[in-house]
Amino acid sequence: MATVKLTELMKERQLLSFELFPPKTDKGMENLPGTIEHLCEFKPEYISVTYGAGGGNVGTNREVCQMVKKAGTVPVTHFTVIKNTKEGIKDQLETYLSEGVDHILALRGDFPRGENSTGGDFNYATDLVKFIRKEFGDKFEIAVAGSPEGHIACRSLDADISVLKMKQDNGADYIMTQLCWDMEQFARWQDKIRKAGVTMPIDVGIMPILDQAATINMALSRNGCVMDRELSRLISKYWIFPNPFDKAPFDDALEQKKEDFKKAGIEYTIKQIDKYRALGVEGIHLYALNKWKDVSEIIKESGMRTLV
Repeated sequence: MATVKLTELMKERQLLSFELFPPKTDKGMENLPGTIEHLCEFKPEYISVTYGAGGGNVGTNREVCQMVKKAGTVPVTHFTVIKNTKEGIKDQLETYLSEGVDHILALRGDFPRGENSTGGDFNYATDLVKFIRKEFGDKFEIAVAGSPEGHIACRSLDADISVLKMKQDNGADYIMTQLCWDMEQFARWQDKIRKAGVTMPIDVGIMPILDQAATINMALSRNGCVMDRELSRLISKYWIFPNPFDKAPFDDALEQKKEDFKKAGIEYTIKQIDKYRALGVEGIHLYALNKWKDVSEIIKESGMRTLV
């Protein structure tokens, strides 16, 4: 059985956790232990580590999981079915267990550029969850993704919710949500999944609003997310692009606008966290974007954790 059951902790309190990604450069890898140390000052219940499409960075992912363990918290590895065979999945998961990593976010994963299939033995995260349970029993605690606005590839929100229920039936333990800025939609989704018999705790994925280009890219290139009125207003107010397809700055006040946007974005993020906490979710999962200063400010200002 997984050494620490996060779902048990969720019954006692609202969890705080972070997401990190394996850096692509040596410099990034050198800086990461320091970043993790700073984040661990807030005593997060876990830190999740992303995993490249097709497992291209799986070695670095495992290294980062060990850094997280060393810093004294629980690593949760992302894991996708992209280009993975049953044998390959089994071998990799045995390696994770042997290294003391027994928490996993089971994902289909994004198709590699220009391809329209997983290129592996499984097509869906539901199959991966079922396979992990069949092969490993309760050795892993399994998180699955949930999309409050419906997965971009799913034909409808109802279809998406039925898939979420299937993940639960196949043995998943809790939900990590895709980012969602539309709070009314989130509340509707929360209500709908409960009516559909999904009882898994909800851990909400939150991307801090720090950079316009990253925010627009995250919303539109991957997820088809609605940007609510307030967020759209902030982007308009500090707009820095001549048009969305041209990255060259055309504004003398560029640096000041970027700074002002970040400040307003942090305030926006804190208010969003307040709303989620008021909806009674079981956890707040902040994408730390491998930065600790801005994230620390958000945590302190939101009052989620005070450093005593």
